[in-house]
Amino acid sequence: MIRKFIILFTLPALAACVSSGTVSAPSHHLPSAEQSPLSNIQGLEPVMGKTASQLERLFGKPYADVAEPPARKLQYSSGACVLDAYLYPPREGGEQRVTHVDARRKDGTAVDRVACVNSLRRR
Repeated sequence: MIRKFIILFTLPALAACVSSGTVSAPSHHLPSAEQSPLSNIQGLEPVMGKTASQLERLFGKPYADVAEPPARKLQYSSGACVLDAYLYPPREGGEQRVTHVDARRKDGTAVDRVACVNSLRRR
């Protein structure tokens, strides 16, 4: 009797979990350099919106180049800091561009991004 009672009350809950069969792909909002809050920070102009080849001309060969689809992370290092530059493809297509940067010391302590960019440019 208890078994029938449990089955009768769990079936509606299980039925609510059944999908309609349509699956929609998640919509990924790819940030653009123009939308990034970092775009307005004076001193980050040399990196924001730049392509990988432009960064390489500015800083040299990256210490690390990691594909994280749809993004790419280029990492540059100096004695003063480590800079991670994240590149995403523009919405309209084309080559990936920097939309975000993070900076830290080698021990993980946060560093001013502008100071890190300047340090890397002086290498």
